[in-house]
Amino acid sequence: MDDEILDQSMHVVHQLVSWIASVAIIFGGVVPYIPQYRDIRRTQNAEGFSTYVCLVLLVANILRILFRFGHYFETPLLWQSIIMIITMLIMLNLCTNVHVATELNTKRRSFTDSKDEEIKVPKRLFVDFDWNYFWSWSRFVDYLQCVLAFTVLAVYVTYLMLDSVLFVESLGFLAVFTEAMLGTPQLYCNYQNKSTEGMSIKMVLMWTSGDSFKTVYFLLTQAPMQFWICGLLQVCVDIAILFQVYYYSRYPQKPISHTTHTTSAKAL
Repeated sequence: MDDEILDQSMHVVHQLVSWIASVAIIFGGVVPYIPQYRDIRRTQNAEGFSTYVCLVLLVANILRILFRFGHYFETPLLWQSIIMIITMLIMLNLCTNVHVATELNTKRRSFTDSKDEEIKVPKRLFVDFDWNYFWSWSRFVDYLQCVLAFTVLAVYVTYLMLDSVLFVESLGFLAVFTEAMLGTPQLYCNYQNKSTEGMSIKMVLMWTSGDSFKTVYFLLTQAPMQFWICGLLQVCVDIAILFQVYYYSRYPQKPISHTTHTTSAKAL
């Protein structure tokens, strides 16, 4: 009788742990972007966040969903990709609105003498197919059009090549490798700005801890080589961004702005 009760208790505990782990997997990837979203909303300044981070994650998770049609993986990982896509679209919507508002305010300050004239911000549209303004469009709907076009193309190619094991495995590797490149747009954005002002340090710390956990998990479970290699690459990029935080705060590369902005770095 005692053994039966013990077995039932262990089963309940196992189910509870599995449920908690599934919830953590589904929503854990979204958590690092909450402080960044709040910082952008509070400061109305999106300069420190690279929207190419959203591009990388959108591509990676769309490819991962398609990979599941050829190589089954756990349902929580599928929901993780869906939730991440929704989150990145929300981030893009916010950043687009902030960029347009900032550009409009800048033009208004430049034409203070002509208050009666309507001030228009030049529109950069996806349908213009101007490579110089790729992923720097003026409307959120243009980003949706680009994501939809990529999804349709990827679905079509995957449908045609789904019987090829080489294509399916290459698709999975491409999805993992693209996600491994997650931090590189932010790394380059910081290098261009010669500053990490406006970037949420909490977000990068959460990236680092999450990527380190994933990499250790891949090594302990003897996951395929490409998984832990890409995991190590992610950790290296995260560490490089944290080094930028230290370097640019210790050795500023540009004059400190006198305009009052509450940035994530100052908040920390």
